[in-house]
Amino acid sequence: MAPPKADAARPLSPHIQIYRPMLSMMMSIVHRITGAALYFGTVLLVIWLVAAASGPSAFANVQAIYGSFLGQLVLFGYTWALIHHALGGVRHFIWDVGRGFDHASRELLVKAGLVGSIMLTVLIWIVGYVVAA
Repeated sequence: MAPPKADAARPLSPHIQIYRPMLSMMMSIVHRITGAALYFGTVLLVIWLVAAASGPSAFANVQAIYGSFLGQLVLFGYTWALIHHALGGVRHFIWDVGRGFDHASRELLVKAGLVGSIMLTVLIWIVGYVVAA
């Protein structure tokens, strides 16, 4: 094997500075971020369940926090993260069975996951408000 040229100041393999950001690449990063965010949201769910088991006073305190504008915003984000991560998992499952690797299918799956997560989140919250009213 020939030794590498001394004047070759380039990386040995492609990296993030070489690739042009694509939607599928960005959604892969978002999939990881939503996975990490689900840990935080699950802690919020555990706090709510422990407060419900602790009694009416503790539950009322947690409900007041979660019912505030900021609390609702965090819960909306948690709902979106949960659905987006689940749909990303479905996309990865489709890829695991060897389908959807061509450019058009890949972009369609990514766009469907993004639009679907937004639409399902809004739908869940609309249904939640209608049922609660």
